[in-house]
Amino acid sequence: MNNGMKAYPESERPYERCEEYGAEVLSDAELLAVVLRSGRRGMDVKQLALEVLHALGGSLGGLCHADIAELSRISGIGRVKAIQLVCVAQISKRIWKEEAGQRAKVMHVEEAAAYYMQDLRHEEKEHVYALMLDTKMRRIGDYHASIGSVNTSQVPVREIVRSALRADAVNIILVHNHPSGDPTPSASDREINRNLNLACRVSGLTMVDSIIIGDGRYYSFVEEEGSLS
Repeated sequence: MNNGMKAYPESERPYERCEEYGAEVLSDAELLAVVLRSGRRGMDVKQLALEVLHALGGSLGGLCHADIAELSRISGIGRVKAIQLVCVAQISKRIWKEEAGQRAKVMHVEEAAAYYMQDLRHEEKEHVYALMLDTKMRRIGDYHASIGSVNTSQVPVREIVRSALRADAVNIILVHNHPSGDPTPSASDREINRNLNLACRVSGLTMVDSIIIGDGRYYSFVEEEGSLS
């Protein structure tokens, strides 16, 4: 039995449809089928793609937090296909981040949130970044300060300030994610903001804002509350 694309009429083959109409017309399952290329015994590639999509929670976004071991447990997805899928997800993240960075040489709150959104919205642990900026709010670099648990993280205030000074930064935006997808700030978030803001003032730096990344949305303390408290 042919479990590849040739099992379908040309009008239903993702490769041919993409070539004639563009990739945007392909369904999520068809896009996955193009990457997978072949099915498994008793199941053609489009059916396998639907099964993978179901295992990802019905959304391609599930690829962003799936790992090789998890994908390999799906019948018909071996080591090579699992690696291909996680690499596709990583390509997507990097393209998003690269374009966001190029769009925003000057990083205001909305641009800063967009810059980190794809990297952080699907993470299952809290990640903390310090976005370092010059006097004109242009990005100099960022410092990956810590990785925490599913609902908390330790923020090394001293190391953030030290890294910013080494980079000759003038302004800092603190960015971290909430794995729950809800960017509503916690009491701990507020305490961290106060501590870092104080350390920045003493060191001659300006903490411009603190941003919490959720699933497709963000919370800016300055936009929402007018302060970092």
